[in-house]
Amino acid sequence: MNFKQQLSSKNLFVFNLVLVGAIFGFSLAFLSFSCSTPGSKKTVLAEENPVIIPESALDVAEGLQTAFRSVADKVLPSVVEIQTVSVSRQQAPNYPGIPWEFFFGPREGEPDSRNQQREFRSQGMGSGIVVRRDGGTYYVLTNNHVVDGATEITLVAMDGTEYKAELVGKDERKDLAMVSVKTNDSLPVAVLGDSDAVRVGDWAIAVGNPLGFMSSVTMGIISAVGRTGGPAGNINDFIQTDSSINRGNSGGALVNIRGEVIGINTWIASNSSGGGSVGLGFAIPINNAKRVIDDFISSGSSTYGWLGVSLSDPDREILAALSAEGKRGALASQVFIDSPADKGGIKPGDFITHVDGREARDSTTLSRMVGDLRAGDRATFTVIRGGVVQEIPVRIEKRTDEVAANNKKLWPGVMALPLTEQVRSAFELDRNAQGLFAAQVLADSPADVIGLRRGDLITGINGEPVRDLQTFYRLLRENTSRELWFTFTRGESSLETLKYKK
Repeated sequence: MNFKQQLSSKNLFVFNLVLVGAIFGFSLAFLSFSCSTPGSKKTVLAEENPVIIPESALDVAEGLQTAFRSVADKVLPSVVEIQTVSVSRQQAPNYPGIPWEFFFGPREGEPDSRNQQREFRSQGMGSGIVVRRDGGTYYVLTNNHVVDGATEITLVAMDGTEYKAELVGKDERKDLAMVSVKTNDSLPVAVLGDSDAVRVGDWAIAVGNPLGFMSSVTMGIISAVGRTGGPAGNINDFIQTDSSINRGNSGGALVNIRGEVIGINTWIASNSSGGGSVGLGFAIPINNAKRVIDDFISSGSSTYGWLGVSLSDPDREILAALSAEGKRGALASQVFIDSPADKGGIKPGDFITHVDGREARDSTTLSRMVGDLRAGDRATFTVIRGGVVQEIPVRIEKRTDEVAANNKKLWPGVMALPLTEQVRSAFELDRNAQGLFAAQVLADSPADVIGLRRGDLITGINGEPVRDLQTFYRLLRENTSRELWFTFTRGESSLETLKYKK
């Protein structure tokens, strides 16, 4: 049989038919398996599997979105960018001409390069809030650290218009400042809210110019209120928020869901050297600034009430030694001679807990409460003295930097600590040592003048033995109306100070 006859044979036809059927069946099975395998790619049109969003959920989301839009529309025009320039003069590097100026000085008629000064200009940036209008003058509130030392101040409005501004006043203790501009343009004035009504969990919206990005809005919540421990020397408490705050936000607005200013963004806590936002932003409560705004506009400076005490925050062991366990307040460790506190009857060692019935949680809170009083106001201070609660009325006077820094009248001028295990360990004191540890002796104070020094162990006052902190303050109250001297141990010697005549 030839090759052509073989192809036409019956057996070969059957074989080819079976082979084609097997190939077709395998292909069909593979296609079916591929389409049913999990994770396989499959194109599905949206109409085949629609996602239904409930109208009620959309209404809530769109309502909240509308609220945020309204806040932005309301607040953004009243928050401006503040650009500053600080000019300083420094001695220019000394590179005299060689060899002439090096040996002979400058040539006749030429300036002496050895004594020349150069002018250096440094730029700064922050934010501010338009808080008041008086005719064509607008007043803008910001942080003192934004404009401190500036020789040129420029405000930039939301639309990019620039205005030359002048410093109206500043308050370093509250880190607040005010600048003003005169213009016929219309600048919206912010609505100031009530920061005392702020609660943890409230919406918080920060408005400002972080890192130079003008008119930025970030959103979060109020994380905490009444925070302390801000920048050194700042007597404010703070509102904490997780709204993103960065450099350039300082002086900007923290507002509530109604668009009312509840705080002035001031500082952030960050682990990064550049100070990036990690959700720990802090704002000065607007109620802390309302009186300062009026003071700036009326007199160009802020005024504070003066009590005349040096305050500290005692630990638990000192509170126990003062019979004030579990109490919140501040210790009047020193009292200025002839101050309102001295005249009213507050004594060293008094633990102040309230002012006019309002709790003074710590020394920062008490300082702010006293500072907000006006000269001539009468305030009642609640104190714990020797375990006994007393009410002491005091007439407040005006605070000045000169009187507050006059250590010569700071009575008695020494901070005494009981010899706890912690004190003995920290200062490597003998376990058998007795008395109170002089942890601080203030320069020029009575204690310093009569010879007491830091590290001395105080064992007596005016000849009476001192065994504990209660006795120390009791003897100061009762035995020192005319004179004061200490018995103390220094090294291995037992000594007496000179006598201080009041």
